[in-house]
Amino acid sequence: MKKLQGKNNNSKGSIRFGYLLDENYVNDEIPIVLARQGEGYYELNSYIKEEGDFDFIRIDNREAMPTYIRTLQFVFIKAVLDIFKDAKVIIEHSIGFGIYGSIIKEKLLTEDDIKIIKGRMEEIVKANYRIEKHKVSRLEGIEIFRSYGMEDKVRLLEGFRSENISLYKIDDRYDYFYGTMAYSTGVLKYFDVSYYNDGFLLSYPDYKNPTKIADFLPSPKLFNIFKEAQRWLSILEVSDVGALNKKILNGEAEDFIRISEALHEKKIAQIADMINERKDVKVILVAGPSSSGKTTFTKRLAVQLRVNGLMPIMISLDDYFIDRDKTPLGEDGNPDYESLTALDINLFNENIKAILRGEEAHIPTYNFKTGMREWGNNKLKLPKNGVLIIEGIHGLNDELTREIEEKSKFKIYISALTQLNLDNHNRILTTDVRKIRRIVRDYLSRGYGCEQTLKMWPAIKKGEKRNIFVFQENADVMFNSNLVYELCVLKNLAMKELEKIEESSEVYHEAKRLKAFLNFFEDIDFCKVPENSILREFIGGSCFYQY
Repeated sequence: MKKLQGKNNNSKGSIRFGYLLDENYVNDEIPIVLARQGEGYYELNSYIKEEGDFDFIRIDNREAMPTYIRTLQFVFIKAVLDIFKDAKVIIEHSIGFGIYGSIIKEKLLTEDDIKIIKGRMEEIVKANYRIEKHKVSRLEGIEIFRSYGMEDKVRLLEGFRSENISLYKIDDRYDYFYGTMAYSTGVLKYFDVSYYNDGFLLSYPDYKNPTKIADFLPSPKLFNIFKEAQRWLSILEVSDVGALNKKILNGEAEDFIRISEALHEKKIAQIADMINERKDVKVILVAGPSSSGKTTFTKRLAVQLRVNGLMPIMISLDDYFIDRDKTPLGEDGNPDYESLTALDINLFNENIKAILRGEEAHIPTYNFKTGMREWGNNKLKLPKNGVLIIEGIHGLNDELTREIEEKSKFKIYISALTQLNLDNHNRILTTDVRKIRRIVRDYLSRGYGCEQTLKMWPAIKKGEKRNIFVFQENADVMFNSNLVYELCVLKNLAMKELEKIEESSEVYHEAKRLKAFLNFFEDIDFCKVPENSILREFIGGSCFYQY
C-alpha cells in the first residue's frame, strides 16, 4: 500500500490529523479515512497526541474499510430521514460486499423510494459536510434520541456505565455509532443503493479493489437463515442489546436461556427429520468456520438421528491428513494445513465407498505430535440403519466427496450468525462473536493466550474465505449456532484475557475495541448454561466431552 505521510511539528494536542490533509491527499482516487501513528489508528477528527511522522490510511487497507462503511451508513440514514422524517432505518446484516436493511415507514418501501434516497445521498456527499464529533452527557444523548423517537438508542444509552458519550453529527442530524468515522461526507466516492427483498442493499468496494463497487452475488440460503434469526428474536421479544439487558436486569435470564436453547434443539430435530425423510442419505457432511460449534452440533444431531431410528457413526477428516512433511505450501511459503490437498482425498473416498457397500474399512489415525499417519485397529462397518457423520472445513466442497453419489450426501453449513444489534444503526459483526468464542476456548482448553489468538485471526479468516464461505450455498440446510445471550456469558471470561494485552502489542487496539464492545452487555453467570449447549464447547462443562 502506498504511504501518504504527514508530520506534526506543532505542540501535541493543538491540531487534528484532518487539518494536515493537503489537496493532493483529499483528491486522491482512493479515499482516505484514518491516520496511523505508531501502532494506533485514529480518526482524522482526532487531535494529534505527539510530534512526529504519521501515515494517512486509505480504504485499500483492511483496517480502514469498516470506517468507510460506517460513514456510508450514517449518510444513508441521514438521507432517509431527510426525506421520510418519521421513518425507522434498521441496519440488519451484511451480504457479500453490501449491507442489507429495512426502512419502516407509513407506506411500503419501493424502488422509486430507493432512487430518491440515493439522489439525496449524492447531494450530501457533494456538499462535503464535515462530520463533527461531540462529547455530551449520557442524559443529554438520551434526550436527543428520545426527541428523534429512537427508543432503541435510548435503551442502549440507559445501560451505559459512562456518564459521557460521543455523538457524530452531519449538518443537523446527530447519531451514535460504535467505531471510527470519516472526517467528511465527501470521502464517499464509491457506493450504490438498490432495492432488495423488500428492503435496501447498500453496496461498497472490496478493500482489494477500492475504486470499484464489488459485484453482488445473491446468497439466498444465507439470507433466509438471517431471516430465521430475526424471527427467533421476535419470539424472544428482544430487538437489540438494550432490550436484552433489560430482561437480564428484570431477572428473566433463566427463562430466556431455556427458550433460546429450545429454539436450537427444535431446529436440530427438524434437520434430523429432513435427513430421515431422504432415505438415500448415508453421508452427512458438516462444515463451517472456526468457532461455529460444529462438534457440539454434530453430537446433538446424532442424538436426534437416534430418535429417528438411525445409527450415526462419526468420521473425522483430521485422520486423513497426509504426513506433515508432504503438506502443500501456501502463498507465503509455509505449510497450508487448511488446503484440501493437505488431505488424502483418494483414501478418504475409497474408505467411504467401501463402508457404503457394507464392507469393513480400515481407518487411519493421524498423530498430531509426530505429524504422521498411523494404522491401529480402527476398523469401521456401517450398522443397520447407519449413517456417517463427517465434520470438517471442506465438507461442502464437492471435490472432497467426488466419488460419492450426490443422492447419498446431505450437507450442513453451520455458523454463528447474530442478528442482534446494539441498536438499529449498529450491527454486531458475526466475526466478533466467533472471535470472542475462540478467545475463551483457546485459553481454557488449549492454553493459548488471547494475544496469540488475535494474531492468528487474520490467517484464520483468509482460510475460511478460501475454503468455506465460497461453498456455503452448496448446503442442503444451514444452522445458526448463535445464542442471543451468549456474549453476556462470555464477557467476563474474555475480559480477563483481553486485559492482559499490553499497549505495546500489535493487537492492543483490537483488544481495546473488543473490551469496549463487551461492556455493552450485562453479565450472566456461566453456571446457568445447560450442559448440552453449544456454548459449553467454549466455556467447558459439556456433557459430550471434557476439557
